Amino acid sequence: MVPARRLVYWPGALALATGLVLAAYWFGARNADDNIHVTGERQLQIIALDLEAVLDRFDTLPYSIAHLPMASQLLESPVHSGLQVAFNETLKDLALQAKVAAIYLMDKNGKTIAASNWDTPQSYMGYNFAFRPYFRDAIQGQPGYFYAIGNTTSIPGYFISQPVYPVGAKRGSVAPIGVIAVKITLESFEQTWRSNEDPIALADSHGVVFLSNRSEWNYHSLRTLEPQVQRDIEQTLQYMGKKIQPIAQLPKAARAGFGEYVARPVGRLGWQLMLFPAQAKVLRAGMQSAGVMLLLLLVAAAAAGVHYQRSRRMEERSAAQQALKQAADDLDLKIELRTQELLSANAQLAAKYDKLQQTENLLRTTRNEMVQAGKLAMLGQMAAGITHELNQPLTAIRAFADNASTYLSRGQTTQADANLRHISAASARMGNIVGQLKGFARKSPEAVAVVKVNQAIQDAALLLDSEFVRHGVQLQLHLPHSYHVLGDTVRIEQVLINLLRNALDAVEQAPEKTVRVVLEADTQQVRIRILDSGSGLPQEVVKHLFEPFFTTKATGHGLGLGLAISSSIVQAMNGHLEARNNPDCGAEFVVTIPRCKEETA
Repeated sequence: MVPARRLVYWPGALALATGLVLAAYWFGARNADDNIHVTGERQLQIIALDLEAVLDRFDTLPYSIAHLPMASQLLESPVHSGLQVAFNETLKDLALQAKVAAIYLMDKNGKTIAASNWDTPQSYMGYNFAFRPYFRDAIQGQPGYFYAIGNTTSIPGYFISQPVYPVGAKRGSVAPIGVIAVKITLESFEQTWRSNEDPIALADSHGVVFLSNRSEWNYHSLRTLEPQVQRDIEQTLQYMGKKIQPIAQLPKAARAGFGEYVARPVGRLGWQLMLFPAQAKVLRAGMQSAGVMLLLLLVAAAAAGVHYQRSRRMEERSAAQQALKQAADDLDLKIELRTQELLSANAQLAAKYDKLQQTENLLRTTRNEMVQAGKLAMLGQMAAGITHELNQPLTAIRAFADNASTYLSRGQTTQADANLRHISAASARMGNIVGQLKGFARKSPEAVAVVKVNQAIQDAALLLDSEFVRHGVQLQLHLPHSYHVLGDTVRIEQVLINLLRNALDAVEQAPEKTVRVVLEADTQQVRIRILDSGSGLPQEVVKHLFEPFFTTKATGHGLGLGLAISSSIVQAMNGHLEARNNPDCGAEFVVTIPRCKEETA
């Protein structure tokens, strides 16, 4: 229970804390306001110096052009077309060199008789500007300055004018005969100001903003204008007849940032350059000061509460230690139970893993036996053709041997030698066939090696050559380049023989009996395409082709394991086997195997 006297102190302490926070906010906001005003004045000083430097730089340009004899001569002879063309070109060149918007010459009535933009769609030629104040000042012998929206181009600019006197006449001794004017655009300042997050505005002597990084403020006033001022602006067409409304009447989003500002006079026309510092900075600074004060008060309150908490902490520590001991005992019990569960689970997992290893070994052994059985089955199917292949060399050897004996008995050693050479060639051919059969029939040690794909295709074709000849099927090999893969040569040959025999069966009843083997490769893979001219694969058969014991052949002509074994062999070499129908005719089987990295490198 909190003592009653302690409750009496709370309202006073709360009131004191509130007062300190408010005072901190006020001092922080005031200091920030002073800082941003000082910073704003410095920024304005830099901007004003830059703006005045540009205005002063062009101040002497119309004065210099007014002294050109060609200007006075054209004013005295305005119908002289050759002189007018020459002066137009001169003004155009001067405008390009000085980088001003336009330079133009007006007669004493205000009509433009020469202009730098004479050859543009917005030419001033023929326009009368006698209503502009800068013309009225110059025709009276004084330099003229004016800012307005061009009533020809609709582009705002700063106009500087000077009177033009007759050739040889002293300035001011006679009445001017014309006026030369220069138009300067100030858009570059507006674009530069856009990088400043605070609003910047340039207003005329009436308080009308005509240049700002807030485009919504342009041609709006700082305050409500007097009717006479509105009429004067309309008569000079300074802002193209725009109705000047105060910025305060703009929508909230458009007038954002309008409020207190820092100002500085600029130029000869009573302009005001203004910067509107963001009041959010003042609010943020006040809030930061108040936050710091509040944090200090909270720290003080926390320090005051520490003493009270220390007295209770000793009591709580004893209770906490007892609770911690109980929690530790409970945790030890849970850990022991969980450890027993994990040990049991690990034992079960080890048993399952051993069983999985046994199953995998059995599967690998079964797969290898199936592969070997498939090879032996193929050898059985090729037996008749191989017998024919061996019978031909044997018959030739017997005939050549008889002939050689006869030639030797007659003493014709040259003919006998030729027959013996034929016997040697036939024996070599028989050795190649038998060697290929022995290599194909042996069990593969599953050793991964570099396989020459071209050679494997040729060896498989050699084993089936007699079959193709016997059935009258044309075998075409397209082997443009030599490619290498990592795998087992015998197993690749087994896959190729199986696919070639299937192709041989597919064209048995076809009018055109052709089987093509196309070898292709890219930087990553080697593809062996086996195409036949048969009737193709039924759509319902394609999705079951690689399933074990699925076959479309008659009973007794196959177990349906050939394609399943072939797919398994290709997958073991990180490749894949796919079947599809060729758009031209027949079926197409594609063996894809990764290419050797050393070869691609």
